[in-house]
Amino acid sequence: MSSAQPLAGYTIVEIGHSVAAPYAGLILAELGAEVIKIENPDGGDAARGWGPPFANGAGPHFQAFNRNKKSVAIDVTDPTQAQQLRELIVTRADAVICNLRAGSASKYGIGPELNQLKPELIYCEVGAFGSGGPMSHKPGYDPLMQAYCGIMSVTGESAERPPIRVGVSMVDMGAGLWGALGVVSALLEREKTGKGGLVETSLFETAVAWAATPVARNQMGAPPQLPQGSGAAGIVPYQAFKTQDGWLVIGAGNDRLFSSLCKVMDRAELAEDPRFKRNGDRVVNQRDLLPLIEAYAKDFTNHALGEILDQHNIPNAPVQTIAQIVQNEQTQALGMIQSGPQGAVPTVGLPLRFDGKRPGYRTAAPGIGAQNDEILGN
Repeated sequence: MSSAQPLAGYTIVEIGHSVAAPYAGLILAELGAEVIKIENPDGGDAARGWGPPFANGAGPHFQAFNRNKKSVAIDVTDPTQAQQLRELIVTRADAVICNLRAGSASKYGIGPELNQLKPELIYCEVGAFGSGGPMSHKPGYDPLMQAYCGIMSVTGESAERPPIRVGVSMVDMGAGLWGALGVVSALLEREKTGKGGLVETSLFETAVAWAATPVARNQMGAPPQLPQGSGAAGIVPYQAFKTQDGWLVIGAGNDRLFSSLCKVMDRAELAEDPRFKRNGDRVVNQRDLLPLIEAYAKDFTNHALGEILDQHNIPNAPVQTIAQIVQNEQTQALGMIQSGPQGAVPTVGLPLRFDGKRPGYRTAAPGIGAQNDEILGN
């Protein structure tokens, strides 16, 4: 593959805000598509105001998810401007990504019905609770879905502690990822049939999908999965242990690795102990086992213990801050933090490479309506 922009030549209109649709648009823009972001002239995408900090008038969410796009300011409640948007879509767009509240896009004539005017158009709806069902009309946001779909019930220190949200917008971004995958798949199908169609995903469906393992546990008749702290249900030892200067995650996730860990601890007999010999045994008897590993780990620094475990091929990782991972030599070696053009906020690149080349940071997140003249001629 000669280019890291396989979608060059396609045009996507993003009628989105916040995180979900903008993340889908970001993925497609990174892959080379021309993504035209539609914003309300009065303040634009709400994510612009999510801060501080602010750079170029916009907060971190907007900076992270809107680079490599063009911004067109259109008030869809104005019939004349809504008609301009319809004409833009019909004349130029290969696909539309939309995450307006259920029914809003169709109210203004910019919904999936546009496929009737342009049969080859792909329309991707990134909804809240999905189309159909008694909750399809309700709005939804990432923390609501983490709560409603059970993710918070398995996240945190224990069932007795207050519920904890995963600290990144995993449901929003996940829905955007599914939306982008759906658009790309539909583009491939269109190459064969010449027809577009409707692609649908939602925050609700994404959150339920992320809960696949605890759902399988439920369907197998097991007791509810409880919060595991830094650990993982069904795998022991597979969690963070306190050291002299921090926390180190030890992932001895199978019987062979556990046996190696026991030898490192100079407790080889533990690997043959009936309470710990098999992973299932260790899960049942983890209250007896984990204190032994905790007692061992507390005598080392993160670095010293990590080096010992590395020498015996036992997976491990220190618990790092965001600042540390930004400066991390592996992050730097892979070029994951891209600086972009002059004046742009450095942000995370797409976690894909084509023949060793990562899609580039071409343009900074745009100002509201920065490309109105270019796109609309006004």
